[in-house]
Amino acid sequence: MRRWGTKASSGAGRASVEAIIAGMSNVATVTTVALDELLDFLRPRHKGIYVATRRDRRPQLSPVSCGVDPEGRIVVSTYPQRAKTSSTRRDPEVSICVLSDDFDGPWVQVYGTAEVLDMPEAAEPFVDYFRSIAGEHPDWQEYKQAMSDQGKSLIRITPTSWGPVATGGFPPDVAERIG
Repeated sequence: MRRWGTKASSGAGRASVEAIIAGMSNVATVTTVALDELLDFLRPRHKGIYVATRRDRRPQLSPVSCGVDPEGRIVVSTYPQRAKTSSTRRDPEVSICVLSDDFDGPWVQVYGTAEVLDMPEAAEPFVDYFRSIAGEHPDWQEYKQAMSDQGKSLIRITPTSWGPVATGGFPPDVAERIG
C-alpha cells in the first residue's frame, strides 16, 4: 500500500512527480494516480469541501463528510433544502476536495457527475454511505428509519477526472536552497 506524501513513485505510461528531500517534511508533493489508487486514497478520508455551481455561476462550497460506495462513487449526506443539493440538481457537474485528518496532510480534488437521491430511494445507498465512514450499524432498519424521519438526501459523485494527490509545502528547489 502506498504511503501518501512520503515515497517517490513512478508508473509505466503514467506521468508521476513526487519530490522528497531527506529530513524535510515541508516539501510540496504531487502524485498522479489511476482510478484504483484514487479510490484507495479516498476510502480512509472523510472530510471534504464540496463544490457545486450556483444559479449565478459562482461556486457554492460546503464542508462535508464523505465516503466511497462499493461502486467507487463518492457519497455525501445532505438535505433537500441545502444549497449544494439544489445547485447539484440544476448542474450535476461538481467537484470535491478531499482532505486528510491532518490539515497539512495529502489531499486531492476530484471532478465528477453527481446525482441526488431522496428518500425512500436513498435508503439502501445510505447503508453504503454509513459503512464507508463508520462500518456496521447495530440496527440497519433503525438507521434507515432515522434517515427517512430526517428527510435526508444522498449525493453520489461518479469521478470523471481528478488532480494529483498533493501535499502543501515549499517547492523542491526552494526547500533545497533554504534547507
